[in-house]
Amino acid sequence: MNKSVITSLLLAIPLSLSATPQTLNVPLPPAPAATPAVPPSAAPTAFVQLDAQQQRQRRVDYAAWRALPESERERIRQAATRFAALPAAQQERLRSQFQAQDQAFRDGWRLGPQLGVEFPKLHGLFGFLPPQQRDSALAVLHQLSPAQLAQLALVAQRTPPQERDAVRSAFLAVPAAERDAWLKRQAGQ
Repeated sequence: MNKSVITSLLLAIPLSLSATPQTLNVPLPPAPAATPAVPPSAAPTAFVQLDAQQQRQRRVDYAAWRALPESERERIRQAATRFAALPAAQQERLRSQFQAQDQAFRDGWRLGPQLGVEFPKLHGLFGFLPPQQRDSALAVLHQLSPAQLAQLALVAQRTPPQERDAVRSAFLAVPAAERDAWLKRQAGQ
């Protein structure tokens, strides 16, 4: 999948969230001007013509896309369609707003619409994961309901920096059946 397609899909995430409470209307960065959309048959040639940094970025983008649950990818596809229908000036304004955000915030949107909207609040607990916790943490986070994510965001915001590793490890160790009770207990403290 070429970068312009991925970018278009990811740019529309915030638009898909506009119908839900607590949305952030910020698109992802546009594809570089030097990278025009190319037909699939020409994509490998276009990829080879990119510099090493652009190729790495494309690989990261694609890996993030593949890691998303299908339901999240579908939301992004729908949002991309709505974004493409916007006037060019509005698209550019949304791109500019997104580019003005901190890189950590922008990277949070790679986790998909549901986690992306909560990522700024979850960043304290999940922004810097040890490599051995990354996959399990993402799997657990993708399983959470919006209400559970909101509770976890509250826990993350209330957790002092020196306790974050312990709280994150404790959360990840909680069986799925007990997560809701754990979150309610921790958020209530």
